[in-house]
Amino acid sequence: MAAPPALRPAATLVVVRDGERGLEVLLVRRTKALEFGGGAHVFPGGAVDAPDAALAERCAGLDDAAASRRLEIAAGGLAYWVCAIRECFEEAGLLYAYAGDELLRFDSPVARADAPSLRRALNARETTFGALIDSLGVGLATDRLAYLSHWITQAGRPRRYDTRFFIAAAPEHQRPMHDAGETVAHEWVTPREALDRHARGAMQLMFPTLKTLELLGRFDRVADALDYAHAPRAMPPMSPHLASGRDGPRLLVPGDYAYAEVCKLDPEGRGSAAYEILPGVPVAIAPGIVRLTAPNPGVMTGPGTNTYLLGDAASGIAVIDPGPALDAHIQAIVECAAGPIRWILCTHTHIDHSPAAAPLAARTGATVLGVRARFPERQDASFAPHRELAHGERLEAGGHLLRVLHTPGHASNQLCFLAERERLLFTGDHLMQGSTVVINPPDGDMAVYLASLRLLLDEDLAFIAPGHGFLMGKPHEMVERVLVHRAARENKVLAALAAHGPAALDGLLPHVYDDVPARMHPVASRSLLAHLVKLRDEGRAGESGGRWHVAGS
Repeated sequence: MAAPPALRPAATLVVVRDGERGLEVLLVRRTKALEFGGGAHVFPGGAVDAPDAALAERCAGLDDAAASRRLEIAAGGLAYWVCAIRECFEEAGLLYAYAGDELLRFDSPVARADAPSLRRALNARETTFGALIDSLGVGLATDRLAYLSHWITQAGRPRRYDTRFFIAAAPEHQRPMHDAGETVAHEWVTPREALDRHARGAMQLMFPTLKTLELLGRFDRVADALDYAHAPRAMPPMSPHLASGRDGPRLLVPGDYAYAEVCKLDPEGRGSAAYEILPGVPVAIAPGIVRLTAPNPGVMTGPGTNTYLLGDAASGIAVIDPGPALDAHIQAIVECAAGPIRWILCTHTHIDHSPAAAPLAARTGATVLGVRARFPERQDASFAPHRELAHGERLEAGGHLLRVLHTPGHASNQLCFLAERERLLFTGDHLMQGSTVVINPPDGDMAVYLASLRLLLDEDLAFIAPGHGFLMGKPHEMVERVLVHRAARENKVLAALAAHGPAALDGLLPHVYDDVPARMHPVASRSLLAHLVKLRDEGRAGESGGRWHVAGS
């Protein structure tokens, strides 16, 4: 198998201006003869050349150390800024450079030449960018560029770039012009206009261009877009990944629910992994591990409850979370099993996770393992494990070494199962995709839940296999995000108590969950109660006659 192509450093400059219709962007159309992006409307940009790094001393307001820190690389960051400026001049005729204290204007005596002739000489390789800058006696206006985003060409492409996107306001006294070679047209458009034309097939946009236009469509003015770009924020690389589904092929990016799973299952980007979960369709998520989703989609279950089958004909099959007692799903589990089902493990006993255990065990003779709930109300009354599991114990099941982690909080009997060799954690509802889990007292306990989350930070984890949704990558980052979210929600509870207390639960609910649709408030009220109970137990809140208040008030 041939080695994948090496990533080539590149830079792109998004030029924006305030127009009569709001914020506008400059797009240039590449000639169809180009191998990469031929015929597409793009932002000016291209590959970083070795001489770009040599122009550091000609840059204003930014040195390599600061530029590299912004890009989170060890060194050489300033070359990306220089590349963006150079490519913008080559492709669009705009030169971000200072003549004295002002941006260069080609109609001034300082320039001593017109932009088209300078650019023709540069593109014809009759001069270098450094020599051009020296001849003008100007410094590169790197401080006018703000770092916007980081894109990596999708896996599977014959040519791949590691591209840093920058954004800058258009130079006031310069006029853009395509080069009539690599670029054959240019125009100012609003992000919405460009996206609409792309949707109609009237404008070809590459995926990073499209996503950048979607981002810029949030801003009405150049100042707003630049404020966003200058603000400190995480800048993860956006590497699109091809996936398949009923609506045809689709490119996913980090943040899409299926992204981590698709990258894991199809690392070469051939489009063989799916961006959707279909009930009854088995998905091999790791060697000897298959996910089978029950046909019980809903607001609380997402696409359905995930059942996991571990093992093969030789080792036997372990089933994690057999799901609801639906005949069709039980039959699908039996048919999906590659060998005899010998173990049934339940993460907890909510009615979408464990009721199928009893009928599946009766049909297969499998041993049922789990823990009974402390408060069985509104839970699976049929759950009767042959043996209760203990925190920390290890068991060989389905050819996999599983370690039991007791992680109560969502439910008193919530367990996670860690497949140690695969570093894959089956979480049930301890962590789920797309939302935080409901903590419903008395079986649910917010303080205990947060402690159980922190327990996972000490484990060596590669992926999370949740009870609902796709595989999730970066498990520790996921846990930290949930902890931060819960802390922020608790702060809102305290603020609501201070502003509106003493108040009943229903009176606090719309203030604490003002970011949640009203239809979900009955469910959110259970987690609100869990927060209040935690605060009461910590001595920070009090309750009298059903009305809650800040402790001591």
